[in-house]
Amino acid sequence: MKTKLLIGTLCLIATSANAAIPYRVRQVVTPPAEIPGGNDSEAFAREHRFYVGGMYDFSMWQSYTDNNDVHVGGKNTSSFDIVAGYRVYDILRIEANYTRTNAKWKEMSLHGDTLFLNAIVDARIDSMYRLFRSQHIVPYVGAGIGLSGNKATNAKIDSKFDGVLGVMAGLGIELGEYFTIDAGYRYMYMFNPKFDVIADLAPTAHQFRVGARINF
Repeated sequence: MKTKLLIGTLCLIATSANAAIPYRVRQVVTPPAEIPGGNDSEAFAREHRFYVGGMYDFSMWQSYTDNNDVHVGGKNTSSFDIVAGYRVYDILRIEANYTRTNAKWKEMSLHGDTLFLNAIVDARIDSMYRLFRSQHIVPYVGAGIGLSGNKATNAKIDSKFDGVLGVMAGLGIELGEYFTIDAGYRYMYMFNPKFDVIADLAPTAHQFRVGARINF
């Protein structure tokens, strides 16, 4: 009888002690922007906000005939771009690039230092919708404006500085998250530099480009 009473007393004390200890369950929610590889609009841009790179340009300059039937035949030239960019979002980046313009025709040529400022839209569906764990091919389109300081050979020009426009499209081939191969096309238009040998020549070129970017 005493044993049963002792066991009952101990059970009552244990039950009372447990009942005296309060506890709460709290749910902790981590914001999507803090989850590595999350599906927010800056999942990739947050890790690699900046990039630098270089491009080789193969340019096909147009031929032109003015109102006096004076004709110049365009030639193919090569040049290089230096590229630096900033990712605003995964699908939007702002890019500055410098190129040594090298336009040639049979009768004359134009050389200049050209600076573009471009807005580029990437089709990065991976970060936006998580359809794939990683996306290696990223198409893009873009447009840019800039300024070119020029000088001519075998001709004189009235304007030493001219505005330029460009529209572009291409593919970024990502070899991991730090290195990207870039292949694309740009149409370049330069406002009329006013050559003395042919009227109203506004140089334009189809440019085929290949290069690489380093993301950091």
